[in-house]
Amino acid sequence: MSLAQSAITPSRELWDAFIAAQSSAHFLQLWGWGEQKAAYGWQVERLALTKNDQIVAGAQILFRALPFRMGTMAYLAMGPLPADFDAMSENAELWRAIHSAARKHHAAFLKWEPGVCPGEKTSVCTNLGFRPSIQTIQPPRTIIIDITSDDDAILARMNQGTRRKIRQSQKNGIRYAQAPKAEVRKFTDMMAVTGVRNEFGVHEPAYYELAYELFVPDHGALFLAEHEGDVLAGIFVFAVGDTAWYVYGASSNLKRNLMASYGVQWAAIQWARARGCKHYDMWGIPDEDEAMLEAQFEQRSNGLWGVYGFKRGWGGAVVRSLGAWDYVYNPLIYKLYDVALRVRA
Repeated sequence: MSLAQSAITPSRELWDAFIAAQSSAHFLQLWGWGEQKAAYGWQVERLALTKNDQIVAGAQILFRALPFRMGTMAYLAMGPLPADFDAMSENAELWRAIHSAARKHHAAFLKWEPGVCPGEKTSVCTNLGFRPSIQTIQPPRTIIIDITSDDDAILARMNQGTRRKIRQSQKNGIRYAQAPKAEVRKFTDMMAVTGVRNEFGVHEPAYYELAYELFVPDHGALFLAEHEGDVLAGIFVFAVGDTAWYVYGASSNLKRNLMASYGVQWAAIQWARARGCKHYDMWGIPDEDEAMLEAQFEQRSNGLWGVYGFKRGWGGAVVRSLGAWDYVYNPLIYKLYDVALRVRA
């Protein structure tokens, strides 16, 4: 195999076709995600191992400047692909290319979030020279719904309250539909309202508008719920391979008794099934074990606790990824960075 590394080759089409063909395909490795982050302060580099002009392994790496001119952080999310952990340490050529790219960008360290993997594979991370990190970029714990069954079977796995609210959302004359680009601003307006109500930060409107341009219709959709001229709820969902991800959600302060947030989520699940997806990832819950989640979710609303009560009712399985791992190139800068993180924590 030979390494092909270029801003032009592989093309977007070739890269995304390679990602989509992987059993562990993830939207954070799609070409569009690199473009999304490049518009907001990151640099992106794509590395590909090729054989007979076809990509057989690859990694999309992001780079961002650290504060106080301490250099750069390299970031590898949900890759490299294919994610065969039993053979990961054998893919020395790709890892050499990853480390070479990181050093070229003056990275003090490489942060790696491998994603959800079957079994206990942390030894692979340590064998590759990585150490556990206290800082995660993506939420390490999530809920994944099996959507391979028919509607009745999927609904049967939900709790009674969620089923009831979905059915209620279908009886109120609410229109659920994929939004055209001209209606993205309706969603961003609701995101601002949701952020204030639930006390979390949101991106500027242009961020979601760019995501729409980059992902819809090939790998994403924006669903809105409207009732008598009022926009009540919306979600932005991404999909590649056999998985869809519910990443951004918003709701109005109007007519909350109509349960539009449940109906719009159900519409997105139907969209994912129609694409052939087998899994629907609710994308982010508090990083606690199930016993703690169930014991505290009714008393807590800070951070991801505020959405766990909603997400737990959809009948999915709580899953934890391998978390975040760091490969250190500059021990002094990394130590300063690590100390700063622990002080903030």
